[in-house]
Parts: sequence; structure tokens; C-alpha cells
Amino acid sequence: MPKLTLKAAVAATALMAASSASAQDTFDFDQMTPDQQAAFGDAVRSYLLENPQTIMEAVARLEEMEAQQQVAVDQSLVDTHREALLDDGYSWVGGNPDGDFTIVEFMDYRCGYCRKASPEVAELVEQDGNIRLIVKEFPILGDASMVSSRFAIATKIVAGDEAYGQVHDALIALEGAPSEPVLKRLAGTLGLDGDAILAEMDSDEISGRIAETRALAQAMQISGTPSFVFGDEMVRGYAPLAAMQQIVAQGRATQ
Repeated sequence: MPKLTLKAAVAATALMAASSASAQDTFDFDQMTPDQQAAFGDAVRSYLLENPQTIMEAVARLEEMEAQQQVAVDQSLVDTHREALLDDGYSWVGGNPDGDFTIVEFMDYRCGYCRKASPEVAELVEQDGNIRLIVKEFPILGDASMVSSRFAIATKIVAGDEAYGQVHDALIALEGAPSEPVLKRLAGTLGLDGDAILAEMDSDEISGRIAETRALAQAMQISGTPSFVFGDEMVRGYAPLAAMQQIVAQGRATQ
């Protein structure tokens, strides 16, 4: 794993340099003569060979620092874009609209991990009873994703929030391609006007909503699905039910 080895070496060298600097206030590698730099390099190499665990300790510490920095960046992004996240005027709101804790999910109907997360998110919301769930349509996996999102958004515009919720659940479980006949049949099984929904799919209104959500995701450095905002905390990727329950509990404790 060359990348890890390089990262470990850099981190370990920095750790050694920092230790030396604390012992000698005047330590400055750039001010050393070539012979002194070579001697220092040999000393670091010798130390690491004799104490290889230092490499992994340094890598672990570096990753911890990077994680802490990412948390701070994510919290800043959530604060900056809170209004767009929580009240864009068009995203579907499920669960308890008056709940004391909000989860925002950026999802794609053709995403395997979104499909895996869907029943667990639903169970979390149902068991808790006090979670407000906001769904951001973020189709990034090709034409089938875009068609599915357009159909879902068109359903919300034509038939309302309850119909959207039904179509959302059906699309996340749909195995085949979302062709026009399939979507029309799906609408029919739910008692919806498939022709009206299909006619709305290519509207400028839907294009604008998808474009706005894409811009929001880009601004928040979200490039994959599912991506969540639990209160003030961002979670990039799938999290199992137990982990989500813990995140919600911790989030409530800090509100």
C-alpha cells in the first residue's frame, strides 16, 4: 500500500521533528548543513526501524487530526447552508414535521447503499416518533436515476406529499429500468394519474429543483449517496440503524 506507507513516513518524520524541536528550541531542518540533514535522516530511519510501532501511532494520530478537522469543516458547512437544507420550499418532509430532531438525506434511487439504508431510515423514524426527515433528490448515477427523480418530484407536484412518499418507497425498491410503461403502471397501482405525472416530468420547475439540489450538494462538498445531515453532523455514506440511533441520541444531547 504505497499511499499508506508514504503517509506513514511523512507523519512519523514530522512526529520525530516535532519531538526534536520541543527538546531544542533552535531546531530548524532547513538551517542544517547537508551533513547534518543526512545525519538527522539516518537517525530517524534508525529509530523507526527499531520502533516500527511509531509509524502506526503517527498515522493514527494524523487520521484523528484529519477527522477532527473534517468535523469542524462539516459543521461550518451545515451552519452556512442551514436554510437551504431545512426549508428550500420544495423538498419532501416526512416523519414528524414538528419533530425535535431533523435528518436530511441526499439520495439516489439507483444507489445500492441508498436502498440498503432506506428501510433502516424508515425504522429509525418510526421507532423514534419525533424525527423530521427531509429527502433531497440527488440523481447522480445516470439516466435511470434522473428519470426516477423526475418522476418522484412530478408526483409531488401533481398529487401531493402522501403520493410522493408512496412513489419514493416504490422507486427505491424498483428492480427494473424506470421506463415509461413501468412508471405508468406503478402510478396506476397506487391510484395515481400516470399520464399527468409523466407530462410534468420534463418541466422547468423540476429541472430547477434538481439543479438547486446539485448546487447545494456541491457547496457542501457532497459527491456521493447516501449522504446525511443529522442535526449539525454530516454523515457521508451508509450508516446502520444502531449507528444512526446513537448519532441521533448524541445530537439531541448537544442541542
